[in-house]
Amino acid sequence: MDEATQNGRRRVVVTGVGMVTPLGNDAETTWQNLVAGQSGAGPITRFDASDFPVRFACELKDFDPTVWIDRKQARRMDRFAQLALSAARMAEADSGISVAAEPERVGAAVGTGIGGLYAFEDCLQTLLERGPDRTSPFAIIQIIPNMAAAWVSMELGTRGPLATETTACAASNMSIGDGLDAIRLGRADVMFCGGTEAPITRVGIAGFSAMRALSQRNDDPKRGSRPFDADRDGFVMGEAGAMLVLEELEHALARGARIYAEVLGYGVSSDAAHVTEPDPTGVNPARAMQMAFADAGIAPEEVGYVNAHGTSTPLGDPAETRVLKLALGEEKAYRTPVSSTKGATGHCLGAAGAVEAIFTVFAVSRGVLPPTINYETPDPACDLDYIPNEARRQQVEVGVSNSFGFGGHNACVVFRRWDVR
Repeated sequence: MDEATQNGRRRVVVTGVGMVTPLGNDAETTWQNLVAGQSGAGPITRFDASDFPVRFACELKDFDPTVWIDRKQARRMDRFAQLALSAARMAEADSGISVAAEPERVGAAVGTGIGGLYAFEDCLQTLLERGPDRTSPFAIIQIIPNMAAAWVSMELGTRGPLATETTACAASNMSIGDGLDAIRLGRADVMFCGGTEAPITRVGIAGFSAMRALSQRNDDPKRGSRPFDADRDGFVMGEAGAMLVLEELEHALARGARIYAEVLGYGVSSDAAHVTEPDPTGVNPARAMQMAFADAGIAPEEVGYVNAHGTSTPLGDPAETRVLKLALGEEKAYRTPVSSTKGATGHCLGAAGAVEAIFTVFAVSRGVLPPTINYETPDPACDLDYIPNEARRQQVEVGVSNSFGFGGHNACVVFRRWDVR
Protein backbone atom coordinates (compact mmCIF):
# COMPACT_ATOMS: atom_id res chain seq x y z
CA MET A 1 0.00 0.00 0.00
CA ASP A 2 1.44 3.37 -0.97
CA GLU A 3 0.88 6.42 1.17
CA ALA A 4 -1.88 7.88 -1.00
CA THR A 5 -4.06 4.78 -1.32
CA GLN A 6 -5.53 2.00 0.77
CA ASN A 7 -6.31 -1.15 -1.20
CA GLY A 8 -6.14 0.97 -4.34
CA ARG A 9 -8.54 3.59 -2.98
CA ARG A 10 -7.93 7.19 -1.99
CA ARG A 11 -7.25 7.50 1.73
CA VAL A 12 -9.40 9.80 3.83
CA VAL A 13 -8.45 11.63 7.03
CA VAL A 14 -10.15 13.89 9.57
CA THR A 15 -8.68 17.41 9.54
CA GLY A 16 -11.28 19.42 11.43
CA VAL A 17 -14.05 19.05 14.00
CA GLY A 18 -16.75 21.25 15.46
CA MET A 19 -19.63 20.65 17.84
CA VAL A 20 -22.23 22.15 20.13
CA THR A 21 -23.51 19.70 22.74
CA PRO A 22 -25.10 19.61 26.18
CA LEU A 23 -21.54 19.43 27.56
CA GLY A 24 -20.22 22.55 25.82
CA ASN A 25 -20.49 24.97 22.92
CA ASP A 26 -17.29 23.76 21.26
CA ALA A 27 -15.43 20.49 20.81
CA GLU A 28 -12.72 21.05 23.40
CA THR A 29 -15.07 22.07 26.22
CA THR A 30 -17.34 19.16 25.38
CA TRP A 31 -14.45 16.70 25.48
CA GLN A 32 -13.03 18.00 28.75
CA ASN A 33 -16.42 17.76 30.46
CA LEU A 34 -16.95 14.30 29.00
CA VAL A 35 -13.69 12.85 30.32
CA ALA A 36 -14.36 14.55 33.67
CA GLY A 37 -17.54 12.50 33.98
CA GLN A 38 -19.97 15.41 33.76
CA SER A 39 -23.64 15.05 32.79
CA GLY A 40 -25.45 17.48 30.52
CA ALA A 41 -28.88 16.65 31.93
CA GLY A 42 -31.17 19.01 33.81
CA PRO A 43 -34.74 20.34 33.96
CA ILE A 44 -36.25 21.35 30.63
CA THR A 45 -36.11 25.11 30.04
CA ARG A 46 -37.06 25.27 26.35
CA PHE A 47 -40.78 25.11 27.23
CA ASP A 48 -43.02 24.63 30.25
CA ALA A 49 -42.84 20.89 30.90
CA SER A 50 -44.49 20.94 34.33
CA ASP A 51 -47.42 18.77 33.20
CA PHE A 52 -45.30 16.36 31.12
CA PRO A 53 -44.42 12.86 32.35
CA VAL A 54 -40.76 13.62 31.54
CA ARG A 55 -39.50 17.03 32.64
CA PHE A 56 -35.76 16.86 32.00
CA ALA A 57 -33.39 16.57 29.04
CA CYS A 58 -29.83 17.29 27.92
CA GLU A 59 -30.16 20.83 26.59
CA LEU A 60 -27.47 23.14 25.23
CA LYS A 61 -26.32 25.75 27.73
CA ASP A 62 -26.12 29.43 26.70
CA PHE A 63 -25.88 28.61 23.00
CA ASP A 64 -25.97 31.74 20.84
CA PRO A 65 -26.18 30.98 17.11
CA THR A 66 -25.24 34.55 16.18
CA VAL A 67 -21.68 33.87 17.32
CA TRP A 68 -21.37 31.85 14.10
CA ILE A 69 -24.32 32.95 11.96
CA ASP A 70 -25.54 36.33 10.74
CA ARG A 71 -28.50 37.36 12.89
CA LYS A 72 -30.86 37.81 9.92
CA GLN A 73 -29.94 34.42 8.48
CA ALA A 74 -30.28 32.74 11.87
CA ARG A 75 -33.89 33.94 12.12
CA ARG A 76 -34.65 32.14 8.86
CA MET A 77 -33.41 28.80 10.20
CA ASP A 78 -34.92 26.26 12.52
CA ARG A 79 -32.76 25.47 15.54
CA PHE A 80 -31.57 22.17 14.02
CA ALA A 81 -30.08 24.05 11.05
CA GLN A 82 -28.48 26.63 13.37
CA LEU A 83 -26.73 23.84 15.26
CA ALA A 84 -25.44 22.25 12.05
CA LEU A 85 -24.12 25.49 10.59
CA SER A 86 -22.48 26.54 13.85
CA ALA A 87 -20.69 23.19 14.08
CA ALA A 88 -19.67 23.44 10.41
CA ARG A 89 -18.21 26.92 10.94
CA MET A 90 -16.19 25.61 13.87
CA ALA A 91 -14.96 22.63 11.85
CA GLU A 92 -14.03 24.91 8.95
CA ALA A 93 -11.99 27.14 11.25
CA ASP A 94 -10.41 24.15 12.98
CA SER A 95 -9.35 22.58 9.68
CA GLY A 96 -8.00 25.76 8.11
CA ILE A 97 -9.55 24.73 4.81
CA SER A 98 -10.23 27.35 2.14
CA VAL A 99 -13.56 26.38 0.60
CA ALA A 100 -13.46 29.36 -1.74
CA ALA A 101 -10.24 28.11 -3.35
CA GLU A 102 -11.94 25.09 -4.91
CA PRO A 103 -15.68 25.04 -4.07
CA GLU A 104 -16.53 22.38 -6.68
CA ARG A 105 -14.26 19.90 -4.86
CA VAL A 106 -15.87 20.48 -1.43
CA GLY A 107 -19.19 18.94 -0.41
CA ALA A 108 -21.41 18.35 2.60
CA ALA A 109 -23.43 15.48 4.03
CA VAL A 110 -25.55 16.20 7.09
CA GLY A 111 -27.82 13.77 8.92
CA THR A 112 -30.90 14.47 11.02
CA GLY A 113 -33.56 12.19 12.37
CA ILE A 114 -36.45 14.66 12.49
CA GLY A 115 -35.62 18.06 10.98
CA GLY A 116 -37.28 21.33 11.89
CA LEU A 117 -39.47 20.31 14.82
CA TYR A 118 -39.53 23.81 16.35
CA ALA A 119 -40.71 25.34 13.08
CA PHE A 120 -43.29 22.59 12.63
CA GLU A 121 -44.82 23.30 16.04
CA ASP A 122 -44.81 27.06 15.45
CA CYS A 123 -46.40 26.66 12.01
CA LEU A 124 -49.14 24.38 13.31
CA GLN A 125 -49.91 26.64 16.27
CA THR A 126 -50.15 29.69 14.00
CA LEU A 127 -52.37 27.80 11.56
CA LEU A 128 -54.78 26.67 14.29
CA GLU A 129 -54.89 29.96 16.20
CA ARG A 130 -54.59 32.58 13.46
CA GLY A 131 -55.43 30.84 10.20
CA PRO A 132 -53.56 29.87 7.02
CA ASP A 133 -52.99 33.44 5.85
CA ARG A 134 -50.65 34.05 8.81
CA THR A 135 -48.39 31.09 8.09
CA SER A 136 -44.76 32.11 7.67
CA PRO A 137 -43.37 31.90 4.12
CA PHE A 138 -40.24 30.43 5.72
CA ALA A 139 -42.14 27.60 7.44
CA ILE A 140 -41.50 24.83 4.93
CA ILE A 141 -37.84 25.66 4.35
CA GLN A 142 -37.36 25.65 8.12
CA ILE A 143 -39.07 22.28 8.56
CA ILE A 144 -37.70 20.10 5.76
CA PRO A 145 -34.74 17.95 6.87
CA ASN A 146 -32.43 18.77 3.96
CA MET A 147 -32.13 22.42 4.94
CA ALA A 148 -29.36 21.84 7.50
CA ALA A 149 -27.14 20.52 4.72
CA ALA A 150 -28.39 23.24 2.37
CA TRP A 151 -27.50 26.04 4.80
CA VAL A 152 -24.06 24.53 5.40
CA SER A 153 -23.47 24.47 1.65
CA MET A 154 -24.82 27.96 0.99
CA GLU A 155 -23.04 29.65 3.88
CA LEU A 156 -19.69 27.88 3.38
CA GLY A 157 -19.93 28.06 -0.42
CA THR A 158 -19.48 24.34 -1.15
CA ARG A 159 -20.51 23.24 -4.65
CA GLY A 160 -19.56 19.57 -4.54
CA PRO A 161 -21.81 16.67 -3.48
CA LEU A 162 -24.63 17.65 -1.12
CA ALA A 163 -26.58 14.98 0.78
CA THR A 164 -28.97 14.50 3.68
CA GLU A 165 -29.49 11.26 5.58
CA THR A 166 -32.72 10.93 7.59
CA THR A 167 -32.14 7.42 8.91
CA ALA A 168 -33.16 8.15 12.50
CA CYS A 169 -30.34 7.69 15.02
CA ALA A 170 -27.96 6.27 12.39
CA ALA A 171 -28.23 9.39 10.22
CA SER A 172 -24.95 11.14 10.94
CA ASN A 173 -22.86 7.97 10.90
CA MET A 174 -24.32 7.34 7.46
CA SER A 175 -23.45 10.91 6.48
CA ILE A 176 -19.84 10.20 7.42
CA GLY A 177 -20.06 7.12 5.22
CA ASP A 178 -21.45 9.25 2.38
CA GLY A 179 -18.51 11.63 2.71
CA LEU A 180 -16.01 8.79 2.83
CA ASP A 181 -17.46 7.29 -0.35
CA ALA A 182 -17.58 10.64 -2.16
CA ILE A 183 -13.87 11.23 -1.55
CA ARG A 184 -12.85 7.67 -2.34
CA LEU A 185 -14.76 7.82 -5.63
CA GLY A 186 -13.11 11.11 -6.59
CA ARG A 187 -16.32 13.15 -6.48
CA ALA A 188 -14.82 15.49 -3.87
CA ASP A 189 -11.55 16.14 -2.07
CA VAL A 190 -13.15 17.55 1.08
CA MET A 191 -16.49 16.77 2.73
CA PHE A 192 -18.18 18.40 5.72
CA CYS A 193 -19.93 15.46 7.36
CA GLY A 194 -22.02 15.28 10.49
CA GLY A 195 -25.43 15.58 12.03
CA THR A 196 -27.83 17.78 13.91
CA GLU A 197 -30.95 17.49 16.03
CA ALA A 198 -33.10 19.87 18.06
CA PRO A 199 -35.88 17.63 19.40
CA ILE A 200 -36.47 19.14 22.85
CA THR A 201 -39.93 20.46 22.04
CA ARG A 202 -43.41 19.66 23.25
CA VAL A 203 -44.02 17.22 20.40
CA GLY A 204 -40.58 15.65 20.77
CA ILE A 205 -40.82 15.03 24.51
CA ALA A 206 -44.50 14.04 24.44
CA GLY A 207 -44.04 11.66 21.52
CA PHE A 208 -41.01 9.84 22.88
CA SER A 209 -42.61 9.75 26.35
CA ALA A 210 -45.72 8.11 24.90
CA MET A 211 -43.48 5.42 23.41
CA ARG A 212 -42.04 4.84 26.90
CA ALA A 213 -38.59 5.42 25.41
CA LEU A 214 -37.48 8.12 27.87
CA SER A 215 -36.13 7.83 31.39
CA GLN A 216 -38.58 9.17 33.97
CA ARG A 217 -36.04 10.01 36.70
CA ASN A 218 -37.44 13.51 37.08
CA ASP A 219 -36.12 13.72 40.63
CA ASP A 220 -32.53 12.94 39.59
CA PRO A 221 -31.92 14.08 35.98
CA LYS A 222 -28.14 13.75 35.96
CA ARG A 223 -28.43 10.03 36.75
CA GLY A 224 -31.22 9.43 34.25
CA SER A 225 -29.05 8.22 31.37
CA ARG A 226 -27.25 5.09 32.59
CA PRO A 227 -26.17 2.92 29.66
CA PHE A 228 -25.66 -0.80 30.37
CA ASP A 229 -26.64 -0.33 34.03
CA ALA A 230 -29.20 -2.78 35.42
CA ASP A 231 -31.43 0.06 36.61
CA ARG A 232 -31.70 1.89 33.29
CA ASP A 233 -35.25 2.95 32.38
CA GLY A 234 -34.87 4.72 29.04
CA PHE A 235 -32.82 7.38 27.31
CA VAL A 236 -32.56 11.09 28.02
CA MET A 237 -33.33 13.39 25.09
CA GLY A 238 -30.39 15.46 23.89
CA GLU A 239 -29.76 18.13 21.26
CA ALA A 240 -26.54 18.77 19.37
CA GLY A 241 -24.79 19.69 16.17
CA ALA A 242 -21.51 18.06 15.19
CA MET A 243 -19.35 18.19 12.07
CA LEU A 244 -16.15 16.55 10.86
CA VAL A 245 -14.02 17.71 7.94
CA LEU A 246 -13.07 14.65 5.90
CA GLU A 247 -10.25 15.18 3.43
CA GLU A 248 -8.33 13.15 0.88
CA LEU A 249 -4.91 12.38 2.34
CA GLU A 250 -2.72 13.91 -0.38
CA HIS A 251 -4.89 17.03 -0.40
CA ALA A 252 -4.46 17.37 3.37
CA LEU A 253 -0.70 16.77 3.26
CA ALA A 254 -0.22 19.26 0.42
CA ARG A 255 -1.66 22.10 2.47
CA GLY A 256 0.06 21.04 5.70
CA ALA A 257 -3.17 20.22 7.51
CA ARG A 258 -3.23 18.91 11.06
CA ILE A 259 -4.59 15.35 10.89
CA TYR A 260 -6.63 13.91 13.77
CA ALA A 261 -7.19 10.37 12.49
CA GLU A 262 -7.79 8.29 9.39
CA VAL A 263 -11.25 7.10 8.39
CA LEU A 264 -10.59 3.46 7.64
CA GLY A 265 -13.95 1.91 6.90
CA TYR A 266 -17.71 2.01 6.96
CA GLY A 267 -20.45 -0.61 7.09
CA VAL A 268 -24.25 -0.55 6.91
CA SER A 269 -27.05 -3.09 7.22
CA SER A 270 -30.75 -3.30 8.05
CA ASP A 271 -32.68 -5.39 10.53
CA ALA A 272 -36.07 -5.84 8.81
CA ALA A 273 -37.35 -6.64 12.28
CA HIS A 274 -39.37 -3.93 14.08
CA VAL A 275 -40.15 -0.22 13.89
CA THR A 276 -38.43 0.55 17.20
CA GLU A 277 -37.02 -2.60 18.82
CA PRO A 278 -33.51 -3.81 17.94
CA ASP A 279 -32.84 -7.02 16.07
CA PRO A 280 -33.16 -9.60 18.87
CA THR A 281 -30.51 -11.87 17.31
CA GLY A 282 -27.88 -9.14 16.93
CA VAL A 283 -26.85 -10.69 13.62
CA ASN A 284 -27.67 -7.75 11.37
CA PRO A 285 -26.04 -4.93 13.38
CA ALA A 286 -23.03 -7.24 13.80
CA ARG A 287 -22.96 -7.58 10.03
CA ALA A 288 -22.63 -3.78 9.71
CA MET A 289 -19.63 -3.90 12.03
CA GLN A 290 -18.08 -6.80 10.13
CA MET A 291 -18.59 -4.96 6.83
CA ALA A 292 -16.83 -1.93 8.33
CA PHE A 293 -13.91 -4.10 9.43
CA ALA A 294 -13.65 -5.63 5.96
CA ASP A 295 -13.86 -2.20 4.33
CA ALA A 296 -11.12 -0.98 6.67
CA GLY A 297 -8.93 -4.00 5.96
CA ILE A 298 -8.62 -4.90 9.63
CA ALA A 299 -9.29 -7.97 11.75
CA PRO A 300 -11.56 -7.73 14.83
CA GLU A 301 -8.48 -8.33 16.97
CA GLU A 302 -7.16 -4.90 15.92
CA VAL A 303 -10.12 -2.99 17.41
CA GLY A 304 -8.95 -1.17 20.54
CA TYR A 305 -12.06 0.76 21.55
CA VAL A 306 -15.78 0.85 20.73
CA ASN A 307 -18.01 3.87 21.23
CA ALA A 308 -21.29 2.03 21.57
CA HIS A 309 -24.72 3.23 20.51
CA GLY A 310 -25.69 2.40 24.13
CA THR A 311 -28.92 4.36 24.59
CA SER A 312 -29.75 3.30 28.18
CA THR A 313 -32.89 1.44 27.12
CA PRO A 314 -33.92 -1.93 28.57
CA LEU A 315 -33.83 -3.73 25.20
CA GLY A 316 -31.14 -1.81 23.33
CA ASP A 317 -28.18 -2.23 25.65
CA PRO A 318 -28.25 -6.04 26.00
CA ALA A 319 -28.90 -6.29 22.26
CA GLU A 320 -25.76 -4.28 21.51
CA THR A 321 -23.78 -6.40 23.94
CA ARG A 322 -24.78 -9.42 21.84
CA VAL A 323 -23.84 -7.51 18.69
CA LEU A 324 -20.35 -6.81 19.99
CA LYS A 325 -19.80 -10.44 20.90
CA LEU A 326 -20.88 -11.54 17.43
CA ALA A 327 -18.86 -8.93 15.56
CA LEU A 328 -15.66 -9.12 17.59
CA GLY A 329 -15.85 -12.72 18.75
CA GLU A 330 -16.83 -13.38 22.34
CA GLU A 331 -13.33 -13.66 23.76
CA LYS A 332 -12.17 -10.46 22.04
CA ALA A 333 -15.34 -8.64 23.09
CA TYR A 334 -14.56 -9.26 26.75
CA ARG A 335 -11.08 -7.73 26.24
CA THR A 336 -12.23 -4.62 24.36
CA PRO A 337 -13.01 -1.36 26.20
CA VAL A 338 -16.51 -0.12 25.35
CA SER A 339 -18.24 3.06 26.45
CA SER A 340 -21.50 4.79 25.82
CA THR A 341 -21.05 8.55 26.03
CA LYS A 342 -24.83 9.00 25.99
CA GLY A 343 -24.65 8.78 29.77
CA ALA A 344 -23.19 12.29 29.56
CA THR A 345 -24.77 13.82 26.43
CA GLY A 346 -28.10 12.07 26.40
CA HIS A 347 -29.33 10.68 23.10
CA CYS A 348 -28.97 13.34 20.42
CA LEU A 349 -30.83 11.21 17.85
CA GLY A 350 -29.67 12.11 14.33
CA ALA A 351 -26.68 14.04 15.69
CA ALA A 352 -25.53 11.22 17.98
CA GLY A 353 -23.33 9.45 15.44
CA ALA A 354 -21.34 12.58 14.57
CA VAL A 355 -20.92 13.57 18.23
CA GLU A 356 -19.69 10.07 19.04
CA ALA A 357 -17.48 9.89 15.95
CA ILE A 358 -15.63 12.97 17.21
CA PHE A 359 -15.35 11.35 20.64
CA THR A 360 -13.89 8.25 18.96
CA VAL A 361 -11.43 10.37 16.97
CA PHE A 362 -10.32 12.11 20.17
CA ALA A 363 -10.04 8.77 21.99
CA VAL A 364 -7.61 7.34 19.45
CA SER A 365 -5.70 10.59 18.89
CA ARG A 366 -5.32 11.50 22.58
CA GLY A 367 -5.03 8.12 24.25
CA VAL A 368 -7.98 8.74 26.57
CA LEU A 369 -11.08 6.54 26.52
CA PRO A 370 -14.21 8.35 27.73
CA PRO A 371 -16.30 6.78 30.51
CA THR A 372 -19.80 5.40 30.72
CA ILE A 373 -21.14 7.48 33.58
CA ASN A 374 -23.90 6.41 35.99
CA TYR A 375 -22.82 2.78 35.74
CA GLU A 376 -23.56 1.50 39.23
CA THR A 377 -25.34 -1.87 39.12
CA PRO A 378 -24.01 -4.55 36.74
CA ASP A 379 -26.53 -6.28 34.49
CA PRO A 380 -25.78 -9.96 33.75
CA ALA A 381 -27.01 -9.37 30.19
CA CYS A 382 -24.48 -6.54 29.76
CA ASP A 383 -21.19 -8.04 30.88
CA LEU A 384 -18.44 -6.29 28.91
CA ASP A 385 -15.84 -3.69 29.96
CA TYR A 386 -17.88 -0.47 29.79
CA ILE A 387 -15.20 1.86 31.23
CA PRO A 388 -17.41 2.65 34.24
CA ASN A 389 -17.56 6.21 35.55
CA GLU A 390 -13.93 7.26 35.05
CA ALA A 391 -12.01 7.97 31.85
CA ARG A 392 -9.15 5.60 31.13
CA ARG A 393 -5.73 6.55 29.81
CA GLN A 394 -5.00 3.90 27.21
CA GLN A 395 -3.46 4.30 23.76
CA VAL A 396 -5.36 2.42 21.07
CA GLU A 397 -4.76 2.30 17.34
CA VAL A 398 -8.28 1.60 16.08
CA GLY A 399 -11.61 2.96 17.36
CA VAL A 400 -15.10 2.03 16.23
CA SER A 401 -18.31 4.08 16.47
CA ASN A 402 -21.72 2.37 16.27
CA SER A 403 -25.09 3.94 15.49
CA PHE A 404 -28.39 2.06 15.26
CA GLY A 405 -31.67 3.74 14.33
CA PHE A 406 -35.40 3.10 14.65
CA GLY A 407 -36.60 1.05 11.72
CA GLY A 408 -33.49 -1.12 11.70
CA HIS A 409 -30.82 1.21 10.31
CA ASN A 410 -27.32 0.09 11.34
CA ALA A 411 -24.07 1.96 10.66
CA CYS A 412 -20.51 1.54 11.85
CA VAL A 413 -17.46 3.74 11.20
CA VAL A 414 -13.83 2.76 11.87
CA PHE A 415 -11.10 5.29 12.70
CA ARG A 416 -7.35 4.76 13.08
CA ARG A 417 -4.90 6.88 15.04
CA TRP A 418 -2.88 8.99 12.65
CA ASP A 419 0.76 8.00 12.49
CA VAL A 420 3.11 10.10 10.38
CA ARG A 421 5.48 7.19 9.77
